[in-house]
Amino acid sequence: MNDDQLKSLVDGCMRNHRKSQEAIHKMFYGKMMAVCRRYTKNEDQAKDILQDGFIKLFKNIERFNFQGSFEGWVRRIMVNTAIDFIRKSKSDHFLMPEDQSIEDFEDTLADEETPFEQEIPLSVGDVREGMEQLSTAYRMVFNLYVFEDYSHQEIADALHISVGTSKSNLAKARANMKKILTRELEKKNGKQAEQF
Repeated sequence: MNDDQLKSLVDGCMRNHRKSQEAIHKMFYGKMMAVCRRYTKNEDQAKDILQDGFIKLFKNIERFNFQGSFEGWVRRIMVNTAIDFIRKSKSDHFLMPEDQSIEDFEDTLADEETPFEQEIPLSVGDVREGMEQLSTAYRMVFNLYVFEDYSHQEIADALHISVGTSKSNLAKARANMKKILTRELEKKNGKQAEQF
């Protein structure tokens, strides 16, 4: 889609034209559903976040100034909506005891490759299922840091936690993901070995 077509759709959305809204919805539904799905343990919650995100998008579309990527702007809305959803649901706490040391986790991980830095023959589905096994707090920080490229300060600001808590949650999320993905890999290797 070129800039003129996008401008036309955005202008249509500003005037509440249903067809323009449907076109934007259709264009971004799949990609944004994938984003929302990473933050939740089930598809129904992801759909709720996506729906709320599109409502926010259409209510605030006049704020998009065409100076950056429209898709990036849409994604930011979805991520913020996911953060709000998790915070409201209070299904898990982001806060961890401040006296809990992260050095143990950071030292362990510093010399090791994370699951995303080595070649592991696992599918995207395996990784997503692994992420679903993380606690809400760990999954949220992991997503924001790894996929959204947030700094620890940005995560701390978004989740109302300290930078230390963000670092701790990321270190623990990585350690847990490594264990989960290693187990999955061992299962797959075991099944392959049985076939020979």
